Amino acid sequence: MKVGVVKEIKDKENRVALTPTGASALLDAGHDVYVEEGAGLGSGFADTEYSGAGTRLSSTADAWNCDLVIKVKEPLEPEYEYLRNQIVFTYFHLAGVTPSLTETLLNNKTTAIAYETVENDKGQRPLLAPMSAVAGNMAPIIGCYYLAKFKDGRGVLPGEVLGHRYGKVVIIGDGIVGRNAAKVASAMRTRVLVFGRHEERISDLKKEISPDLEYVLSTPENIAKHVRDSDIVIGAILVDGGRAPNLVSKEMVKTMPKGSVVVDVCIDQGGCVETSRATTHSDPVFVEHGVTHYCVANMPGAYPRTSTFALTEATLPYAVDIAGKGIQALRDDPGLANGLNTYKGFVTCQPVAEAMGIMDRYRAFSDIEA
Repeated sequence: MKVGVVKEIKDKENRVALTPTGASALLDAGHDVYVEEGAGLGSGFADTEYSGAGTRLSSTADAWNCDLVIKVKEPLEPEYEYLRNQIVFTYFHLAGVTPSLTETLLNNKTTAIAYETVENDKGQRPLLAPMSAVAGNMAPIIGCYYLAKFKDGRGVLPGEVLGHRYGKVVIIGDGIVGRNAAKVASAMRTRVLVFGRHEERISDLKKEISPDLEYVLSTPENIAKHVRDSDIVIGAILVDGGRAPNLVSKEMVKTMPKGSVVVDVCIDQGGCVETSRATTHSDPVFVEHGVTHYCVANMPGAYPRTSTFALTEATLPYAVDIAGKGIQALRDDPGLANGLNTYKGFVTCQPVAEAMGIMDRYRAFSDIEA
């Protein structure tokens, strides 16, 4: 199979979908690998590393003109012209991006396999996990930066100073993003509250993160009570394939201290803070009701080398399987099939169809003729 690796064009997105070592694995499996010139430069991989491994350095068009195209982020409008009935393997987050992408995928009968909805045999999201961990690690650090007075923050440094603790970090969600954010924030020795729906997790979370961690049942009343005196609020909600719910309302944001910070990590699913809207690395924040909002949809792109290594390690076995079997790989692996979002002109992920209001265009993968 012809496998293409394209250069990302999202704002300051320096990750690449495949390391040179990953490309070698596909070559060893008997596939032709086309890597767009310059695709790996942002992650520290020179073109010569790919060509030395045996890949073919190519133009944008040639990298897209493959049976399987591997990316990091969803195709943007300038890339729509390259979409056809090939397989595209990337993060799509269709419920949180412009509807025009879904429409283009359907019209071109593109087979869209989304990293974020692939499951393993434990029901976990193995391809979402590495980038969720990176974004979770980043979130408290980003929040602290924008709390600085020179960034128009309230001037609070979350952490311990000579035995006294300062600051309060509220984390909405106790999944991979939330846990990693809690680990970093707890290491700062600030007050950390994690909101979740499973009180039985408290003991494990305290053992994993810190005995000082506070776990709060996620209810509107509890969220409203605690965000009003928080320094950093981190949105860390995951809804499989669908849009994130607005758990922090505009009215709650209005009660937050002036100069406090929202870091909405789930913005690629629409965000869980009502006042959030997507931003970019070039223009990462805006102020709403006196609160700084950081809502960059590709946070891990800020640390592309670490992110690329972690992402390739997770995605490569699936990429090799897809390249070797084509669509049959999904029939053989129900967890991989769960990553299928569009196929033969249909939306095959029900949460996406529901979020976008296009259930008339939904078909289960098993109901579509081979």
